[in-house]
Amino acid sequence: MSSARSRCVERPLNQAVRIALLSMMLAGAAVTSVNVNAATTLDAVTAKPYNIAAGPLGRNLSSFAAQAGIALSFDPALTEGLNSPALSGSYSAREAVAKLLTGSGLDIVPRADGSYTLAKKSADAPRESSTLPEVLVTAVALDGTTEGTGLYTSGATSTATRMNLSIRETPQSVSVMTRQRMDDQGLTQLSDVVIQTPGLTINYAGNMGSDSSTIYARGFAVENYQVDGVGQIYSNYSSIFQTSDMVLYDRVEVVRGATGLMNGVGSPSATINLVRKRPTKTFQASAKVEVGSWNYRRVEGDISTPLNEAGTVRGRMIAAVQDNDSYIDRLEEKTRIFAGIVEADIGPSTLATVGFTLQQQDATGHARSGLPAYYSDGSRAIWSRSDSAAASWAYSKRENQSIFASLEHRFDNEWLLKGTFNHASSEYDEVLGYAAGGYPVRATGAGVNLWAGRWAGKPVQDSLDVYATGPFNLFGRKHELVVGATSTRTVDATVGYGLWNFAGWSSAVPNIYTWDGTSPAAPNNPANSDISMKERTNSAYSSVRLKPTDALSVILGARVTTWKNDKSTRTYATNAVVNTSREEKNQVTPYAGVVYDINQNWSTYASYTDIFKPQSNKDINGEYIDPLLGNSYEIGAKGEFFNKRLNVAAAIYKIKQDNLAVLIVPNIPLSGGGNAYDVVSGTSTKGVELEVGGEVARNWQASVAFARNMTSDRTGKALNTNVPRNTFKLFTSYRLPVLDNNLTVGGGVRWQDEIYSENQGPSSVRFTQESYAVVDLMARYQISKDLTATVNLYNAFDKSYYTSTGGSYYGAPRNLRVGLDMRF
Repeated sequence: MSSARSRCVERPLNQAVRIALLSMMLAGAAVTSVNVNAATTLDAVTAKPYNIAAGPLGRNLSSFAAQAGIALSFDPALTEGLNSPALSGSYSAREAVAKLLTGSGLDIVPRADGSYTLAKKSADAPRESSTLPEVLVTAVALDGTTEGTGLYTSGATSTATRMNLSIRETPQSVSVMTRQRMDDQGLTQLSDVVIQTPGLTINYAGNMGSDSSTIYARGFAVENYQVDGVGQIYSNYSSIFQTSDMVLYDRVEVVRGATGLMNGVGSPSATINLVRKRPTKTFQASAKVEVGSWNYRRVEGDISTPLNEAGTVRGRMIAAVQDNDSYIDRLEEKTRIFAGIVEADIGPSTLATVGFTLQQQDATGHARSGLPAYYSDGSRAIWSRSDSAAASWAYSKRENQSIFASLEHRFDNEWLLKGTFNHASSEYDEVLGYAAGGYPVRATGAGVNLWAGRWAGKPVQDSLDVYATGPFNLFGRKHELVVGATSTRTVDATVGYGLWNFAGWSSAVPNIYTWDGTSPAAPNNPANSDISMKERTNSAYSSVRLKPTDALSVILGARVTTWKNDKSTRTYATNAVVNTSREEKNQVTPYAGVVYDINQNWSTYASYTDIFKPQSNKDINGEYIDPLLGNSYEIGAKGEFFNKRLNVAAAIYKIKQDNLAVLIVPNIPLSGGGNAYDVVSGTSTKGVELEVGGEVARNWQASVAFARNMTSDRTGKALNTNVPRNTFKLFTSYRLPVLDNNLTVGGGVRWQDEIYSENQGPSSVRFTQESYAVVDLMARYQISKDLTATVNLYNAFDKSYYTSTGGSYYGAPRNLRVGLDMRF
């Protein structure tokens, strides 16, 4: 690369680094400068809109105090076990606090300095106190639940260690996509969330709903997916877990880096944990209608209520329907979602939960790729963003049904014992037909052919996770311990179909310029084999959080995993049976982390873990690649402010790996499906991540993140160049002090540097997508106490860009969605 070229590449990177650092400096300045005027009284606060979901009284008073701008502090014991009703609509401060305190037996009372505290209602209740310190909001800390907080961060997460730790206390990089953030940006699908999440990217080679849209973190594919902390295991086709609708979830927790302690198997990329919504102890309901570009229509309903007078049995029901066309010709998508969950308090210390979810997502005119990127003469082919590579008969159908149950008991000594069972069936059926083969003749449009085939399956997974966690005393200090075991069994009995070539069928597209997707017709492709697969993972894990001093935490842990995968294929034509069996016994994955609190707000940390991952990728001979092995190191600093309402983090990491599977380019399709991979050992990955997320000031939420990742082989040659080395993501929203504080506006930008692949097209040249940025905008207006209008403008400046290298698949053009949200 020439020096001039290097300077061109580095300028956007330098600009992104400067923007990231400047944003963090500004956020830090906001942290140190924002304060609530202690003299602000309830009567001085004018009526304003609130949107606080029913929930724990202490947490809701925190949200109210922050939004109203009053100083409120009190003894957490006063609100322990108490819940408040939802607060939605425009209220004066006194009306708002009165509603929140309804039935609590508490009252808000002023102190001499103009701030407030709580007291029990009685004739001789103290009306003034000067002993409690002034704080921004209540001393009650946020828990992991994000619904109703209005924040872009969470108070706790357990995905990394199973311990209920704050983001600052966790010695790994953690990002949380909250319910408020998803609502503000209209993030309805997991792929939408990933695009906005710090450190994650998607390489869209084709439509979602197949195996060609890979999620990456730290330069590697993400293959660890969890629901409520329980792993989803199907190594033959983990892409099916990308199909998730966000209406079901309170938040998405993402732990970047190796997470072998809680997964047992997995790459050093990231773990994505989807955390379900839960029933509430008081009634709440919402209904939402959205319409948008390309005939986008979506309706959601969500109702939660006590099922008995005492509120000891609670239920929640969620449903959503979505139909849409696309900016891509012929592509139509349908989504159907339903969920029901019931919680019951079996005594004061035991909670039982049972639930069911159903997700159906169908797409017709579906393509696994874009059109060819080059003409037969080697020059670049330029297509419209709406041009489709899909045959009209190609489709993708996915359905997931899950039945889950859990039982947890809290003992008097603060220990918790919890067991969770999940039965999930994930049916998929994909008929492939996409015009990505060959290269069109520029003059005639001939020379393109279809890749065609079909694959289907119905993996059924049963998983059981049991763990105990609680404190213990040693050498006069209090520590924390987790001990658990997980067993997962996945069975898939399906049939195989032909792929790529069919007797008597021509794959040629006569003229790609006039092609409407109907010719050639779908090949005759009956089932040709029986395929059965059984995958079992058994593991035991333990972690301990030692507190040698108040400022120092040491987390040590290990997981012992046994994994086995058996596959049998019987071919109808010959009745031949091929059996394969792979097994890894008693693989130990150690984990170590240290966190040191520098002061009240800042901590430093370091962590280490091993990498172990059985691989379903195959080499050019169709043989499975040996398990991925390696080590992951990370050091960093974290800060939390405003009672955990704002989190700041910086991390530096290094990863060493052997047996890394690297996709061969140009792709070499294998007869059994998928593409061939090379095996590379001695790889090295290093990078840095910066993130700010949460409430930087009253009425101002923000998320700012920068990530840089570099992966190379032992000779220093760059690997995975189709994944951006540098990304910058910003989104922020602010409630304006106009129109009676009913208007909230927001916007964001996503930037990434160039990506490229070598040996592309008939002339074996480099395909490059230069660095680019996409801007999104939003607004929300509180029409009345119960009704809110929303508008989201995506890709506001209509940036045209490729989402992957090697094909002509474009990102979505500018598009608009508007909605009405009613809450009761």
